[in-house]
Amino acid sequence: MKSIHRKKSHTVRAAAALSLFAAALPLQASAQAPAAPPPAPAPAPPPSAPPAPQEIGAAEGVEPLSRRVAELERQQRALLERLDAERRAAAEKEAAAAPKPAKDKGGDVKVTAAPGKGFTVRTADDTFSSTIRARVQIRETITHTAEDDTNEINVKTLRLVTSGHVLSPDLKYNVQLAFGGNDFEKDSASPIFDAFVEYTGIRDLNVRVGQFFVPFDRARTTREFTLQLVDRQIAVRELTLDRDVGLMLSSPDLFGLGGRISYNLFVGGGEGRNRFGGQKHGPLAVARLSFRPFGAFDDDQEGDLSREARPRLAIGVAGGYNHQTNRQNSTYGATLSLGAADYLHGAADLVFKYAGFSLSAEAVARHAARDAIEGEVDGAPAREWTRSGYGYFVQSGFLLTERLEIAARWDQIFAERGTDPKLVELVDTQGKQVGGGLNYYVNGYALKLQGDYFYIFGKDASEGRHVGRLQLDATF
Repeated sequence: MKSIHRKKSHTVRAAAALSLFAAALPLQASAQAPAAPPPAPAPAPPPSAPPAPQEIGAAEGVEPLSRRVAELERQQRALLERLDAERRAAAEKEAAAAPKPAKDKGGDVKVTAAPGKGFTVRTADDTFSSTIRARVQIRETITHTAEDDTNEINVKTLRLVTSGHVLSPDLKYNVQLAFGGNDFEKDSASPIFDAFVEYTGIRDLNVRVGQFFVPFDRARTTREFTLQLVDRQIAVRELTLDRDVGLMLSSPDLFGLGGRISYNLFVGGGEGRNRFGGQKHGPLAVARLSFRPFGAFDDDQEGDLSREARPRLAIGVAGGYNHQTNRQNSTYGATLSLGAADYLHGAADLVFKYAGFSLSAEAVARHAARDAIEGEVDGAPAREWTRSGYGYFVQSGFLLTERLEIAARWDQIFAERGTDPKLVELVDTQGKQVGGGLNYYVNGYALKLQGDYFYIFGKDASEGRHVGRLQLDATF
């Protein structure tokens, strides 16, 4: 730029010099011409105003200096503009010829974090999101019986969850891994709990495929970190369908009635979670229908931390059929080696909430087509039992303050005649459970302290056992 300014200054000076030289030429020519004879004296003219001063170089036939300078400056500006245009054109041509980087469809990325909700990464155009969070349960259990006292303290469960959507908010995914000692099955070391992809773009026809909770009874599918008492009900632990791999069609708001009707249809393998190798058995088919006469609410949590302003009620019924499963409890439990059995399942449940008060109840049943499977092991006769039974529970809770809640529960199971003798023994010694607990919510369900006490007994109430538990449940 400095060189351009210097060139412009020299050009202006040269133009001025040329103009002065051109203006001086007539004067020099006049001086060199021979002198003419003097004219006769003329009469003196009358006095008048002095002539106006002329601009340098304004003599007849000579262009004024200022005009010449202005013309040269105009020419110089035109030249500079033409040079700039040529440079821009060359730069644009070079940029067009260079390889273009791949377009970032996601655009800017936003990262957010909150206690109990983990870290979330989301693109600006909302075509992708991923949330990562962890959860841990640390539990102390004290058991007293007439014969002995025991104490157990451990990390009951440890979970890592990632969830979000891809391409569209309606195309969702969820992966949950479990690493606690209580999370693994005896014959499967896989940590996979949930692993599914779900499309929710059609209101009346959501589609989910992968491994997840079978949509059977409400108490089992209730999120674990929202439980009012330290552990699930014995009827649920014994008679539920737990997780399986399959396809589910569902709608949380069938016909668009404000969530008053929902349904689930599931077809799966029937052998439960993390089963590897070819199977000759299955499938499992389950149907569930729920009614909410007062409108939609979150019935996937046991307590009423939101203190519902209006009464809320959910009633659900479900049925299932598992064809030729080789699991003793239909989709979980010991693996049968002598053959397989058909199971029928049924459930009915109720959830009610209002102003901090919550009530839940459920009845569930499982019936095997045959009580035992007989065969041979190493040439010797052998028998493997199936497990058939039914049970129910009633549970209630009340939020004393925004952080403090009390809860109580009655729970009972029964064994069918001729079923597994171990199930009969369990019913006779631990088939009835009654107790209550206290919860302190530090950060809602994401961080809470729980304590409960249960008296567990069977046919003889005097031979029961006392169990007290204290637990920290934290989601980060």
